[in-house]
Amino acid sequence: MSFNWLVDTLVHALGIALAFAATGYACVALWAVTKGSRKTHPVSAPAGTPRPASVLKPLHGTEPRLYENLRSFCQQTHPDYQLVFGVREADDPAIAVVERLRREFPQLPMALAIDSRVHGANFKVSNLINMLPHARHDHLVLADADIHVQPDYLTRVTTPLADSDVGIVTCLYYGRPGPSLWSRLGRLFIDDWFAPSVKLSHAFGSTRFAFGSTIALRRNALAAIGGFAALRDTLADDFWLGELTRRAGLRTVLSDVVVGTDVGESQLKDLWSHELRWLRTIRSIAPAGFAMTFVCFASPLLGLGLCLAPGPTSGSLALLGGAARVLLHFLQRRFSDRAFAWHEVLLIPLRDTLLLMEWAAALAGWQVRWRGQVLHARGDGSAP
Repeated sequence: MSFNWLVDTLVHALGIALAFAATGYACVALWAVTKGSRKTHPVSAPAGTPRPASVLKPLHGTEPRLYENLRSFCQQTHPDYQLVFGVREADDPAIAVVERLRREFPQLPMALAIDSRVHGANFKVSNLINMLPHARHDHLVLADADIHVQPDYLTRVTTPLADSDVGIVTCLYYGRPGPSLWSRLGRLFIDDWFAPSVKLSHAFGSTRFAFGSTIALRRNALAAIGGFAALRDTLADDFWLGELTRRAGLRTVLSDVVVGTDVGESQLKDLWSHELRWLRTIRSIAPAGFAMTFVCFASPLLGLGLCLAPGPTSGSLALLGGAARVLLHFLQRRFSDRAFAWHEVLLIPLRDTLLLMEWAAALAGWQVRWRGQVLHARGDGSAP
């Protein structure tokens, strides 16, 4: 047995293994997405009048669709709810948008907290701590500023809170891109990779997640974990809000509601920074699972597998894996509020390759940049 033969055999086996892993993940993710679709049914409104709810919207500056997004929360069919907005600075331009909505919807209770007090490393959590005294109701709904919702959203996401065993209700989301190429690639990060990975985890019984797109919970559940103060030094505050309620013995519910989130990056450096922050945050939460995430990036792995092990086996795997990846892309488009963009299928190889590069970069450090802050994710998800 020659050394060269051994090397060739190992390289060939590696190529087959990469193609098999990428194809296997694409097929299982496709199964999870279709399985979730079959099991998803609209949540019925509870008997009687829904419980009153306070929606907390921490704000920081303006975004292109901030008015449109906040306005969608002003058009809810829920019979009794309040909006609480919060900013840290008196000259924050988001205040003008809130005042515009107050004039447009004078009948809707709105509170605005302007408070610069800092309670920890996470400025968003500090904002929430300052906002909470303005919330009137026991059902609380947290949603990021860039979220867009449908009129029945609030009723549907608060319905599961009628069960005392439920700790939080959270929602998946789809991307709402701007006109740039990088924005469309950012939407594919959310729709084609992040959302299917959550659905796959959920299909196998995991509920170890919570998303800033929506977290609904009762005030007593928040108090049971020590309030927002328990999150003041965490980086992934949305995840830890869910995790602490789970540790308190309460369930996490993944709502059938899917909301929209803006993806506005117009340059590669902005997209890279944003997604690197997400990936390093995910790594801080689940380091072992994150280390194997590379199998999710089908296009470069299938191509590498073909290069290392050309032949009918790797070719068949590449065809199957490529077909599953493309089908997954189009199935995810059902949740979008935009028309099908058939040409975006051509972006899949670029999207997967960029993700693989970001994954490698995420393994190389812990530093993240977020709204002017430089933070360091740790194994427990905290930020100094």
